[in-house]
Amino acid sequence: MKQFKGRVITPGKVTAEAVVTKEGFNTLASLQMALQFGDKEVKCGDQSNKELYGKPLLGKALCLPQTIGSTTGGLVLYCACAMGKNPACMLFASHIDSLAAAGAVLADVWVEGVTMPVVDSLGDEFLDYVKDGMTVTVKEDGTVELA
Repeated sequence: MKQFKGRVITPGKVTAEAVVTKEGFNTLASLQMALQFGDKEVKCGDQSNKELYGKPLLGKALCLPQTIGSTTGGLVLYCACAMGKNPACMLFASHIDSLAAAGAVLADVWVEGVTMPVVDSLGDEFLDYVKDGMTVTVKEDGTVELA
């Protein structure tokens, strides 16, 4: 088991299966089909992200460098949480951007019963080490364990 320590953006504890991208995550392009058309598995709809396209994101530990794309990203993330179509957690190798942080924090504060831990600043070594299918455990203090 390997551990990484990051900065807590939204707190929580969770264990989930990893889905990994080393490309920027376009929140709108990735989640739009699930939010608008009812995709129950919340498969990534971003055709530009070859690592994630078509993979289910619902309930997964989404491991990524950063988010990219539309300024609606924070709202899309908030809506995904409000609709129960969010990843189990989001784990950023780099610093989180303000839009993704806003969506995660607003969902944490406003959406009853939804916990989506978000940790950033885990480092490039984290993203190099984590692989699809690994078991990821996130702790309240921002410790991420990979097995």
